Amino acid sequence: MAIPTLANAQQPANDVTAPLHLLQPDYPTPYGAKTTQEIKATIDKIYAFLEKTTPASLIDSKTKQEVTDLKKLNENTIFAPGTFRLTSYEWGVTYAGMLLATEATGDTKYANYTNKRLKLIADISPYYKKELAKNSKFPSPVHGFLMPHALDDGGAVTASMIKAQRAGLKTNLRPLIDHFMDYISSKEFRLTDGTLARNRPQPNTLWLDDLFMAVPALAQMGKLTGDVKYYDDAVKQVKQFSERMFNSQKNLYMHGWVQSMEEHPQFHWARANGWAVMTMVELLEVLPKDHPGYNMVLNQLRAHIKGLVAYQDGTGFWHQLIDRNDTYLETSATAIYAYSITRAINRGYIDKAAYAPAALLAWNAVATKVNDKGEVEGTCVGTGMGFDPAFYYYRPINVFAAHGYGPVILAGSEIILMLKNNEFEINDSSLQLKTRK
Repeated sequence: MAIPTLANAQQPANDVTAPLHLLQPDYPTPYGAKTTQEIKATIDKIYAFLEKTTPASLIDSKTKQEVTDLKKLNENTIFAPGTFRLTSYEWGVTYAGMLLATEATGDTKYANYTNKRLKLIADISPYYKKELAKNSKFPSPVHGFLMPHALDDGGAVTASMIKAQRAGLKTNLRPLIDHFMDYISSKEFRLTDGTLARNRPQPNTLWLDDLFMAVPALAQMGKLTGDVKYYDDAVKQVKQFSERMFNSQKNLYMHGWVQSMEEHPQFHWARANGWAVMTMVELLEVLPKDHPGYNMVLNQLRAHIKGLVAYQDGTGFWHQLIDRNDTYLETSATAIYAYSITRAINRGYIDKAAYAPAALLAWNAVATKVNDKGEVEGTCVGTGMGFDPAFYYYRPINVFAAHGYGPVILAGSEIILMLKNNEFEINDSSLQLKTRK
C-alpha cells in the first residue's frame, strides 16, 4: 500500500482531491432539526420571563398594596403592573401557546400560567360588570373585554378561554365567553353581506387581522356548544375575506380592502398573513369534516401555505412585506408561519416531506431571536393599515411588542409534536424527512 507523502497530504482541496459537495456551508441560521429538549429550553426561557413580568395579582393603585380579598374591589383596583397586558389579544395568543406547550411537553407549569390568569379575570369580572352597568366609565382592569369596541378587545382571549375550559380548567369562564361571543355575533360592525369590517381608516374596511380576532373564537364556540351557526359564520368569514383579499397569482393576502376603492393597493404584510393562515388551521382543528365549507377552507389553507413558503428567506425568516425582500426580516410572522405550517403537517393537510424542512428552518430562525432574558427580539410593533410602502417598511421593532411571544411558544410546541412522530436526517447535505423502510 502506498504511503501518502507530505506533499500529497498538503495538496489544496479541489475537485480531484476532496468531495467538495461535503464542505460545510456558512449558514446564517442553524441548519437541521433541533432536539425536543433544545426547543423546550427555548420555551422555558420565555416562560420564566413572562411568569416574572406578568404577575397574576391585583393591587390598589393608590396604596400600592396587594388586593387579595375580592370583596374589597373598587375603582382603584388594578392588575399588578407588569410588562404586558393580561387581557390583550396578543395575550390571548400567549394563553393558547402555553396550553399547547403543556400538551406537547407534559409540563403543567405552562397551562398553569394560563389558567391562573384566566381565573383571575373571571373572578373579578362579575363585580366590574355590575358596576359598569351602572356607570360605563367606572374604572376597571377588564374594561375592554366587558365593554368592547373592536374584535381586538376579546376575540383571541375568548378563544383561549374556550380552549382552557375544554382542557379542564374548573373556573367558570362561560359567562365571559357568552358575553364576548354575543359581541362578535351581533354587535361588531359588518358589511351588508355579513363580512366583519371596521370603519377605519376608511368606511367599510376589511382588515385581514380580523379573521383571527373572530374566527377561532367562533370555531371554538361551535365545538363547545355544538351549534352549527358558529361554524357557518366562521366559514363565511374565511370565504368572503378570501374572495376580496387573496391574490391567487401570488397566493398571498393583501392587508386591507376598502369597499369604496376602485383599486386596492396590495401590501402583503407578513403578520396579517400570519393571522390568516393561523385562522384556517385553528378553524380546521374543530370544523366537522362533513361541514359544507370544510374543503373550501382546506384548499384555501393549502394555497396560502404554498404561497408563503415560496417567499421564505434563506435565513428561515420572512420579510415584513412578504414579497419585498428589501424590507426587514420579522420574527412574529415567521413564528406564526412555523406554527401554522407545522400544525398543517401534523394534521395531514399538506405534504410533510415537502414542507417540514421549511418549518424547521423557520423555527431555527425564530429561536435565534429569543435572548438570554427570554425576550423575543425582532417583532414589529402594533400596526394599523397603510396604502404606501413607507408605512410598512419603517414600522419599529421592539422586544416589548407583545405579538411575538405567543407565536414563538406555539411554534416551538407544535414543532416538538412533529419531532415526536417523525425523524429527520441530513441526506446528501440537506435536511430531509427520514422515510421509514
